[in-house]
Amino acid sequence: MAPPHSLRRQRNIVAAVVTALFASLLLFVPLHSAHAADTLLSQGKTATASSTENAGTPASAAVDGNTGTRWSSAAADPQWLQVDLGATDNLTSVTLNWETAYAKSFKIQVSSDGSNWTDLYSTTTGTGGNQTVAVNGSGRYVRMYGTVRATQYGYSLWEFQVYGSTGGGTTPPSGATLISQGRPATASSTENAGTPASAAVDGDTGTRWSSAASDPQWLQVDLGATSTISSVVLNWETAYGKSFQIQTSNDGSTWTSIYSTTSGTGGNQTLNVTGSGRYVRLYGTARGTQYGYSLWEFQVYGTAGDDSGGSTGGSTGGGTGPIQGGGDLGPNVKVFDPSTPNIQQQLDSIFSQQESNQFGDARYQVFFKPGTYNNINDQIGFYTSVSGLGKNPDDVQINGDMTVDAGWFNGNATQNFWRSVENMAIKPVSGTDRWAVAQAAPFRRIHVEGGLNLAPNGYGWASGGYIADSKIDGTVGPYSQQQWYTRDSSIQGWTNGVWNMVFSGVQGAPAQGFPNPVYTTLGSTPESRDKPYMYIDSSGNYQVFVPNLRTNASGVDWPNTPGTSIPLTQFYVAKPGVSAETINAALAQGLNLVLTPGIYHVDQPINVTRANTVVLGLGYATVIPDNGVDAVKVADVDGVKLAGFLIDAGTGKSPQLLQVGAPGSNASHASNPTTIQDVFARIGGAGPGQASTAFEINSNDVIIDHTWLWRADHGAGVGWTTNPADEGLKVNGNNVLATGLFVEHFEKYDVEWAGQNGKTIFFQNEIAYDPPNQAAIQNGSTRGYAAYKVDDNVTSHEGWGLGSYCNFTADPTIIQDHGFEAPTTAGVKFHDLLVVSLGGMGQYAHVINNTGPGTSGTSTTPSTVTSYP
Repeated sequence: MAPPHSLRRQRNIVAAVVTALFASLLLFVPLHSAHAADTLLSQGKTATASSTENAGTPASAAVDGNTGTRWSSAAADPQWLQVDLGATDNLTSVTLNWETAYAKSFKIQVSSDGSNWTDLYSTTTGTGGNQTVAVNGSGRYVRMYGTVRATQYGYSLWEFQVYGSTGGGTTPPSGATLISQGRPATASSTENAGTPASAAVDGDTGTRWSSAASDPQWLQVDLGATSTISSVVLNWETAYGKSFQIQTSNDGSTWTSIYSTTSGTGGNQTLNVTGSGRYVRLYGTARGTQYGYSLWEFQVYGTAGDDSGGSTGGSTGGGTGPIQGGGDLGPNVKVFDPSTPNIQQQLDSIFSQQESNQFGDARYQVFFKPGTYNNINDQIGFYTSVSGLGKNPDDVQINGDMTVDAGWFNGNATQNFWRSVENMAIKPVSGTDRWAVAQAAPFRRIHVEGGLNLAPNGYGWASGGYIADSKIDGTVGPYSQQQWYTRDSSIQGWTNGVWNMVFSGVQGAPAQGFPNPVYTTLGSTPESRDKPYMYIDSSGNYQVFVPNLRTNASGVDWPNTPGTSIPLTQFYVAKPGVSAETINAALAQGLNLVLTPGIYHVDQPINVTRANTVVLGLGYATVIPDNGVDAVKVADVDGVKLAGFLIDAGTGKSPQLLQVGAPGSNASHASNPTTIQDVFARIGGAGPGQASTAFEINSNDVIIDHTWLWRADHGAGVGWTTNPADEGLKVNGNNVLATGLFVEHFEKYDVEWAGQNGKTIFFQNEIAYDPPNQAAIQNGSTRGYAAYKVDDNVTSHEGWGLGSYCNFTADPTIIQDHGFEAPTTAGVKFHDLLVVSLGGMGQYAHVINNTGPGTSGTSTTPSTVTSYP
């Protein structure tokens, strides 16, 4: 929390006086006399920080050369500020111009990749003021890592200056030629069909590329082969980039910055740069206007490479060799072993950034290598996945806690989305671990050596969650959790329930009792295949393990899970910024796909066409389709495994975000079904988005194991006409099984099922909050669209433990005829249904069709049907 305004004002006055006095001394002592032979490397470069006190104290203010602006952090330890020099440079000194709030203990650290850090300087007796620290090292990234503050406030720096020498000159070589014109160009987005990426490399200054009006955006050109680059010319239209980088890559995936600015001027810029690569891109992070980025021409000069063959590239054009599998997992994958120093501090740093970062862009995957870890309390925030790297959960022993609480939201856990924990043993300090989550927060393959509390501290609101393939030695206490699904696990006991507790294949589960107590219990799960996961083998190599299909499953499938290991070298390891073209070329070549943490804009669908392909996301990797394309398409083939990523709708209306099988698909995959696990969809929330349907399943024999399809009801870009989406899940294939189905707020049917022999075990739903009036959701003669609709031609379908809730905030007088709609026939069966009016904000007339009592009043009491028909 910031100090009171009056106190902060006094501190600033004092600091200003001190600064003025210090400035007067400059008449006699040159401020940077120690740097006479060195170059200031950091000014104007890209800076980031663990936190900022407010919008007026950004990280960039510490490298802007202005001693009247500053960066300041949150009032917590640890905190850091880092600058990206753009290339590996030799470092000789660092000057820290502290505001009153300085560091008592801090380090100066250097890194080549922004992930692995080396200490160049360390102190526990920092004095504040203006400190010049001599260092000896080299690196691209330099940071101040503060561990103990000297005041009650955060850390605050007027300027953070890094001195040294650059790794090379910037004079363009003689005889440089234009090597980009007419080459293939792609972009993160286009404003419309008349402003394509290709228009920026066509040599015509009357045509242009322009992007969507959001940050970041990029334009890249494929030079066909690795080339030497000497200069880049940017011919901006009025909509220019204020902050941007020029980056190069050999594979279209891993990028190196060769130029960076935060003070772009627009117009016609000639940038003398030094670098090499097959791909060159402009990566814009801050626009100079309210519009997108727009370039009449993007020209790369230098010496072209030989594209006749032989180079390793990221696309299928130009006669290049095969795309290579494997590689590093990127800067936002943190890998610990028991000897790693300061693990808790690193975990705390991630949580400090992610605790309330509900709609931010940062993504993290935390891995623990096999071994024992003591005194760990990993508080897990948004877009953070924490996983063990053992073959079995007990290979990674955490003597401590994996904690999710709701302090950031005043003890309300109903928005604790998008986080996960997987594949480890946890021995809680107090005997009970706390996992207070809502949707899209799976708890998989965990051994809890104690109890598990599913409610926040103080037992505030909590709603929704999922456990699979886990063993809890003690009792699970849902307390305030309104609904929960547990699959193929072992528990010692279960203490209570609010509305809808569902179990399938859970040893130790409470007996069937719905509606009082609220337990729906199946002895086994008809089919399941647990999620693929990463581990390290005995040689220290990364592998992805794919468990086998189970039928009539009960209890955990570990230790020694039956399945297949796939080395990471058989995966294309994608990083944010890679094009969909490159991803598809890798998939077409026969590689599987790992999406490392970050945001992926795609201008064409990611096409999975090969049987048994694995697509595994780390750290809630997020795919955003641009220009109204589908995000992911899967062909009608056997055994595809999709796992662990989020699809976020773009501003163009996608027909569907995920499509499995083309319409009319009819092949049988009974012996090797496709599985969709922890794959989530969002329309709106992070900004305006739209789609007709979130997931469309046309193939037969598909298992959907835990998904949350969400048309956002809060956040940015939210409104009846702002983030329109008709349907959440549309199932046309036969023999489709859903275990753990969460679908909310769509404007027509949340789920529409047209295939035969479908099954759903657990369904959680909220009808759209925001229809403006009754007429807006009139469905012929029916008031409202059912949350779960089985089409009239279906003769075989079954569901267990399904709930739907209404909360018509725009018009509380709206009446929904029913939550569930299905043909009345012996082969279509439902067990344990409920509807709830949340505080009387609208009502249901019936539960299913014309059966079941309606809701009434404001008591938030479920209306139930135990069996239909």
